[in-house]
Amino acid sequence: MKTLLDEFLNYLSVERGLSKNTISSYKTDLSHFIIYLETKKITDPDSVKRQDIADYMMGLKDKGISSNSISRALVAIKMFYKFLVQERLAKEDIAGVLEAPKLIRPLPNVLNAAEVDKLLGTPDLRDWLGIRDKAALELMYATGMRVSELVDLTKENLNLDVGFIKCRGKGDKERIIPVGKKAKESLVRYMERVRPKLLKNKQDPHLFISRLGKRISRQSFWKMIKRSAKLAHIKKDITPHTLRHSFATHLLERGADLRVVQEMLGHSDISTTQIYTHINKERLKLIHKQFHPRP
Repeated sequence: MKTLLDEFLNYLSVERGLSKNTISSYKTDLSHFIIYLETKKITDPDSVKRQDIADYMMGLKDKGISSNSISRALVAIKMFYKFLVQERLAKEDIAGVLEAPKLIRPLPNVLNAAEVDKLLGTPDLRDWLGIRDKAALELMYATGMRVSELVDLTKENLNLDVGFIKCRGKGDKERIIPVGKKAKESLVRYMERVRPKLLKNKQDPHLFISRLGKRISRQSFWKMIKRSAKLAHIKKDITPHTLRHSFATHLLERGADLRVVQEMLGHSDISTTQIYTHINKERLKLIHKQFHPRP
């Protein structure tokens, strides 16, 4: 089964062109499923029964795994079996008819404009890394990029004369996003004063460089944004994705067209973008309940 998994992951990369992060998620979910099958002495795909998959799903639920994660695991198994049948490595697509658990999609955490200002004001501009972190935070909020897209950016992706950035997202799809004045100022300061010093005469095409002169990692950015939230005294649970959610929500609150926001976020399906319209409705209901004389 592990050999078949390697073939499937290669197919996702070469033929489907999925991102490294997506492929990594498929690998993790399917590896756990294969380990479960091995405990039941099942080592070949045609020996797996629908009930085995259903039992595995129930086992995840009993462990307290979220519905979102269980659904993602089932999607991975479905894709895997579809591939196996397509390549004649399995006789029957036993996973095709199984249904994912019904999801109540939670509304994403969003910062208000004042909280964003506090967060973006925390980096110390007297420090090299503070100047870098300020540029990264400003760019993330200005464009709504995913953190994986941010750390993969190269210097050549920027066109600050025109005020645009070229971003490569999920499925290796490329999109162009405008960069605002504040982000542009922070980027120019970082590239002129700090980036050459961090590189220490080395060569690296990536835009954001670590103190070791290499591309900054997602984990480093995650830690930096957590640290910034603490300095800003923001109690909400903030992740790099919170700035992406805030970017989309604030645009829609100010009248931006949903299709335009979809394009800037790089969503292939507009229903994914529509979650941000629900945030606005929830906020309206909260305001109404708080201030109307007869809530």
